Order: sequence, then structure tokens, then C-alpha cells
Amino acid sequence: MDYEKPIVCVLDASTYVGFWILKGLLSKGYTVHAAIQRNGSESEIEKKIIDMEKVEEERLSVFTVDVLDYHSILLALKGCSGLFCCLDSPDGYDEKLVDWEVRGAINVVEACAQTDSIEKIVFTSSLTAAIWRENISSEDDIDERSWSNQEFCRKLKLWQPLAKTLSEQAAWALAMDRMLNMVSINSGLVLGPGVTQQNPLSTMSYLNGAAQMYENGVLAFVDVNFLAGVHIRAFEDRSTCGRYFCFNQIVNTEKEAVKLAQSLSPLISLPPTYECQGSEVHAEKLRTKKLDKLVDDTACY
Repeated sequence: MDYEKPIVCVLDASTYVGFWILKGLLSKGYTVHAAIQRNGSESEIEKKIIDMEKVEEERLSVFTVDVLDYHSILLALKGCSGLFCCLDSPDGYDEKLVDWEVRGAINVVEACAQTDSIEKIVFTSSLTAAIWRENISSEDDIDERSWSNQEFCRKLKLWQPLAKTLSEQAAWALAMDRMLNMVSINSGLVLGPGVTQQNPLSTMSYLNGAAQMYENGVLAFVDVNFLAGVHIRAFEDRSTCGRYFCFNQIVNTEKEAVKLAQSLSPLISLPPTYECQGSEVHAEKLRTKKLDKLVDDTACY
């Protein structure tokens, strides 16, 4: 017998990943509070969500929030048993936006702690919160216990990895202090329909240092529909805990790197005369043992 799905909140639902999680939740019968941050003019994704609300008026409610305004978050969370926290900067990353994302993560988790209804937080993070350090070339496997080095990120001005590292660590520290049930999904570079139009600056921020990631076997990507499904599975499975690396493939050959660049055109363009030699093969250093236990092999690859 099918049971009634709980009410959940997606914040920020207007991010590329947040929107796909929202779609996945609605398709599975959830009632959703879509929390949107307004950033000037209405984005393409925001317009889609407003249109969806008209169709799904009984199961979709849209809230305008400011992650630096604690009370606006509380209004969006009212009555929800789960939160999918997908903070991301549509304008890319610089030093100031690192602080914004950290403060936002703290506010969101604290708001969850102040509600009586939130049972679980699924926090969207990134593989970039785990892979960057001075001795990356000499590392063995990198797994869910790994964290990017903050000073190294600052030195190389890797603002997106620094934002993801600091915001996830702040969220974990507060969630443990408040005894909240939280899991994080550390995703690879997100690919999917319309990603170059709907998520261009965030995509390019992830790819800062792409050559070094590729050479060290840690450049990985994930399909956004699969990623959204993993988020929902992590919420529904009571046994989930800690961090989960989430990607479909590691780019470790020149042929795969060229294919990735072509899929991100026009954000990335190859020289017209470029010829793939196809001789390089870099060792893969990322592992997804935890994820493999969470999802069926047939759904993974």
C-alpha cells in the first residue's frame, strides 16, 4: 500500500541541481516547498518553477527566501519533514561569495534545528570539497574521509572548492552540535539538459583547475537526473549517514576529455585543428563504495 509522502523543502530550488531535485520529488508524489532566492531579474529556471506551481498548485508552494535572513528560511521550512539544501552561486565564485555560502549554510542548518518537523537534511556539496591539496599527485585513493585544504585553495584562488569545503564543514559541525540527521552528497561536475545555458558560471567555477584534476585522476562528472535521484534515495533510506561521493565517470583519457569539452560547448571550445592523440591514460583516484551500496548497479552506470 502506498503511503502519503511527507512535505519536503528544496532550498535553493532555482539552482540547476535544486530544480532537478524538485522535479524528481514531484514525480514521486511529494508535496514540495520550493524556496527560491531572488537575484535581480527572473531566471529561466525560476520562470519554470512559477509555471509548475500553477499546474501543481496542491503539491508545490513557492517561497522567496534570503539565506542571510533566518526568518525567511523558517517560513519555507514550516511543516516540512525534510530539507534538500542546494546552495550555489549562479554568478560563479569569488572571495566574497565564499563567505556568503558559508553563512547561508549555517543559517539553513540552524533554522532546521529550530523547527519541530525536520527529520533529515540532504546537503548538496561537491567533490571539490575533497580533492584539492598540495600533494594531490602523491595521494592514493580519495574517499569520503578526504577534505580539500583551505590554505591551498586560497593560494590558488580556487574559490568554488573553498566555498564548498567551508560551507559543508560548517554545516556538519552545526548539525552534529544540534544533533540533526544529515547526509551530504558530494557531486562531480554536473552535466545535463541545458546546463551550459542555465548553469554556465557555476560550471566554469567547478572547472577552475580542470587540467590538474584531469592529470591526477579526480576530474569526474555526474548526470543531473542521476544526481537528483541519489539525493531522494539518500532522504528515503533511513540507513544513510555521512558523506557520499556521487559521479558517473572519471575523465582519465584524452578522448574522454575531448568528449567532455564538446558536451560543454560553447563554454569550452577546442582549437579548430585539434587532433586527439588518445595515448594518455591517468590513474583514477576517486572511489564510490558508499554510493554503490546506496543505489543499484544498473542505475549507476
